[in-house]
Amino acid sequence: MNDGGLIHIVDDDRAVRDGLGFMLSSLGFTIKTHGSAMELLEGLDGSVVGCILADVRMPGMTGLELLVELDRRKCSLPVIIITAHADVPMAVRALRSGAMDFFEKPVNGMALVDCINEALAHARASAEAAHKKAVINGRIEGLTNREADVARAIMDGKQNKQIAADLGISPKTVEIHRHNLMAKMEATTPADLVRQLVTAGWDQV
Repeated sequence: MNDGGLIHIVDDDRAVRDGLGFMLSSLGFTIKTHGSAMELLEGLDGSVVGCILADVRMPGMTGLELLVELDRRKCSLPVIIITAHADVPMAVRALRSGAMDFFEKPVNGMALVDCINEALAHARASAEAAHKKAVINGRIEGLTNREADVARAIMDGKQNKQIAADLGISPKTVEIHRHNLMAKMEATTPADLVRQLVTAGWDQV
């Protein structure tokens, strides 16, 4: 049983691509094969939920170099490395470079399927989180500068009187900005507002 999504198989060996593709497609996965890392990168849409199965030793760009390039492009698709030439240092390097897991050929089919489903679940969660953050950032962009000031003060746990004193405005004006802020952010409580702002990364500013 699969968890949906698009599986990219990247290997310069056509027999391997066809074999993995047949096995996974027979289990209901949607498959796209690529003969090289560059072929993958040329048409890759990182916004489509999926994962990448990549060989290590490929001409032009190795699987490990692909990991580095995906990171440079800020592509968050999970990568599972599959190779016939595995050793411990290579496995460590792959995992440190961002690979989700590392398999030796011949691959244990059920273990690979379990890993793929885990990767797809991770990719889906990442996509949902990115969408949620984008929605929140869209709301934040609609705030006035003063509403943003009030939002930061609420994050700091300040009450209306203290906010008014800090900003040099009346408590009544703070109440108006606060009301408008909550409406624009579609926040039902101060805690809900803070959760949204933390999701947007305001706690790191």
